[in-house]
Amino acid sequence: MTKPTKPITKPITKPITKFSSEAQERAYWEKHDSTEHLDWSKARKVALPNLKPTTRTISLRLPQHLLDSLKVAANARDVPYQSLIKVWLQEKLRSQLAVARAAGHDR
Repeated sequence: MTKPTKPITKPITKPITKFSSEAQERAYWEKHDSTEHLDWSKARKVALPNLKPTTRTISLRLPQHLLDSLKVAANARDVPYQSLIKVWLQEKLRSQLAVARAAGHDR
């Protein structure tokens, strides 16, 4: 014997409260779930192409000859040497991840 299925109903959403300050809004959302206020089944993916990734400053000790070589390579490409380091690190990481995936080592 099968159970009768319930008809699919639209979730009832609560209206979003009007806040008098950002602090009040922050306090509210720390204690409440957005699913009470939004029908996430109607959500759509959006592209935000102008967002910049978060960066973090690090300290990296390099031998002087390596730093000099990086600066020469960056100068030849007319880019800051820190930018060139980031590009090269990203390229190397991508290639290493591709090799690992090909070998069956996802992590």
